[in-house]
Formats: sequence, structure tokens, C-alpha cells
Amino acid sequence: MALFSRDKKEEAAASDTPKTEKTKTEKKAVAMSQAKPTDRDLSSVIVKPRITEKAVGMGEKNVYTFIVRKDATKYDVRDAVKEFFGVTPIKVNIVNKSSRQYLSRAKGKKVTEKGMKKAYIYLKEGDSIELA
Repeated sequence: MALFSRDKKEEAAASDTPKTEKTKTEKKAVAMSQAKPTDRDLSSVIVKPRITEKAVGMGEKNVYTFIVRKDATKYDVRDAVKEFFGVTPIKVNIVNKSSRQYLSRAKGKKVTEKGMKKAYIYLKEGDSIELA
């Protein structure tokens, strides 16, 4: 219960003048219906499949691992998998692996290991992705 509430002023002003303007929610709904869908380039979302011993083992359980762009979201990955592989994922998990520096035993130098962003894509039973 604030003394200087905005609602009271707006209600008082609204009752004095006839209501011809649309409310904020109506304006937003009209703007959303007129908005054009953005064209996203889904071809560059998935960089390449990640083929490791762990990833191959998870592939038997309908979980596929891909390296994706750093700025990709779960929704971008989901849409890219739908478009390119023709299957709908049940779930998409994303893991950020940060880069690190370590001292190489063989070279005796500092070595930088690159970071990456991985996406684990879970499919329903019967669906599969061919990684040839």
C-alpha cells in the first residue's frame, strides 16, 4: 500500500477519458502476431559429431554427442537436429568445457588445451542418427 501508486493515477485518468486506446497487453499481442520469424542459420550450429569411446558407448543408449558452436543454445541444437537428421530429440543437455593450460611432460612446455561446447542429444527408442 504505497502512497504514490501508479495504478490509482492511471485508473483516475482512464475513468475521465473515454477508452479508445489499446492496453499494453493488446498492443504486445498485435506486435507479436505481426512479427516475422527470424531466419537462423542452423547449418553452422552443429560443428561435428564427437566420436570417443564414451560417446560411442552412449550411442547404443540413443544418446548422441556433438560439438556445437559456442553461442548455440539448446533450442538451436534441437532445431538443427530436427532439420538435418529428421528426428526429434527428447532432451538436449549442453556442457561447456573451458580451455586450460598445463605443463606437458613430454615437451616440458606450457600447452593450451582448447575449450568446446558439447551437446548430448537424447532420442526416443527406435530413432537413430547415422554418423558416417
